Amino acid sequence: MAFALPVWLAVQEELLEYGATDYGAPSCFDEFDDEALFEMFHLTRPCLSFIRDAVCIRIKKVTVKKPALSVDAMVMVALNFYAQGVFSVAVLQGVGLSQIDCPAVINTVSGVIAGMADQFISFPLTGEAKANVALKVEKLCGIPNVLGVLAPAHFKIRASPYEKDTFRSFVNTLGYTSVVSQIMCDSDGNLLSVEKCCVGSTFEQDMWESSFKGREMEEELHGPYCVIAGRGYHLSKHVLTPVSEPTNDNETRFNEAHKKIHNVMRTTLGSMKRRFRCLMQLGFAQEGSLDKKSNIIKACCVLHNIAMKFSVPPPPVVGKIEHLHPGKLRSVAVELNPEALKARQELMNSIFSVVSSSEDPPNKGIREEEV
Repeated sequence: MAFALPVWLAVQEELLEYGATDYGAPSCFDEFDDEALFEMFHLTRPCLSFIRDAVCIRIKKVTVKKPALSVDAMVMVALNFYAQGVFSVAVLQGVGLSQIDCPAVINTVSGVIAGMADQFISFPLTGEAKANVALKVEKLCGIPNVLGVLAPAHFKIRASPYEKDTFRSFVNTLGYTSVVSQIMCDSDGNLLSVEKCCVGSTFEQDMWESSFKGREMEEELHGPYCVIAGRGYHLSKHVLTPVSEPTNDNETRFNEAHKKIHNVMRTTLGSMKRRFRCLMQLGFAQEGSLDKKSNIIKACCVLHNIAMKFSVPPPPVVGKIEHLHPGKLRSVAVELNPEALKARQELMNSIFSVVSSSEDPPNKGIREEEV
């Protein structure tokens, strides 16, 4: 995931190739000091400059005619909306844009940034990269051969209660309306994969089985590695879930280690929602047209990884961090894969049968005040 410098150089090369005449020119962001920039956009000046340059390249690639607003102004409006969840009057007045025109700007910029996902959200592909990611996970929790954490990420939306069937499809396991994306991250909170945008009632296992990354993992295109997942997923050779009802110390220790790495996803999603408050409420959604919501979610995921590479801290924690959603279980019990059960049992017996007194116990996870 160490792509900041190579990607920065690629951005500069593309700027020269596509003749970006506004590269290095005065920017809308220059009007604000560093403190005001962070308050308005939850990002730092170097990070904002990088995002502005990257979006500039791609808007020139995808648009036939010159946008009515400058790229600076479009990026400013979009980033301010992502950070605050609303359109700030000061920003709109500064760029001369009315609220009526804001959705079109957000949709354009979100589509452009979402299209950058292949470059900025990268799953480890080489043998060395996979080994490095797995080693960091093992150092954190003791579980070997893990490439990352898999979880459903729910984002609140509004749906009309008068359309009963559609409304019910958006209601998730916690009882509110949402859309859900399948997200994977590594032990540092870098996003490795973002797929799907489904109604909130979707089963996690269905998302996994129909996703590109799920098919790749289960078809062993990534070798013997696995991902950590919660109870909404089925235990398999490549999806490691906790023991439902631990009956001995080995299983308890394993569950504690599993929770420790699984909590990284909780921390990551909490950080994203603090930085990009638009994810706290995405507005009205319709079941048949989720592309615009998907682009906003994916755009925020791209920006999260860029912020991570620029070491930009998220805004401080206010209140408790939202828990990950409990898995949506089938009404009929699913028969577990006997080979996967055996492999998990062997793992628990070999790794978690004895806890060395010189090592930190695996139940010391990330505390909320450390986020």
